[in-house]
Amino acid sequence: MKAQADTQHIDGILEPWQATIGRDYEGYRNHVVRMATFCLMLKPCSPQAQRRIEIAACFHDIGIWTADTLDYLEPSVPPALSYLDAHGLSDWGPEITEMILEHHRVREITHGLTPLVELFRKGDLVDFSKGIVRFGLPRRMVRDVMQTYPNAGFHRMLVKAAGKWFVRHPLNPMPMMKW
Repeated sequence: MKAQADTQHIDGILEPWQATIGRDYEGYRNHVVRMATFCLMLKPCSPQAQRRIEIAACFHDIGIWTADTLDYLEPSVPPALSYLDAHGLSDWGPEITEMILEHHRVREITHGLTPLVELFRKGDLVDFSKGIVRFGLPRRMVRDVMQTYPNAGFHRMLVKAAGKWFVRHPLNPMPMMKW
């Protein structure tokens, strides 16, 4: 592994959410570490940019549990903004918000507030696709990250949540996806 997310930083942010996330905690935590690591592997970042990626990663899907919904992008923003406010980082709010709201965009983000918005989208897609989409990352590097931070049921949980959502909302099967 060339680049590596700061697991201590991530664990410090996620620890207060462990009870809320419940049995999905290990899977989500590992997803956060993997996607942040993939971001850093795709493009070397300054320590400050890495910190912003890790914060956004911690909160990007948190609405799945805080709002109990698959339509989780908007509900994921307030916990991130509260964290930023509590740590004197409110000026990062617009960028972190955009990273969260746009991370499931299908097409490339060419007019984001910063290049981190597109980088974040790519890092999440590498992990979500289980390395099928790699944006030029060597297959072995992706596999090494996935072996170091195992899935722990994260994708299975997403499939179950999507199935439940589809039964209740057949005309809006993937509410978090954006064109």
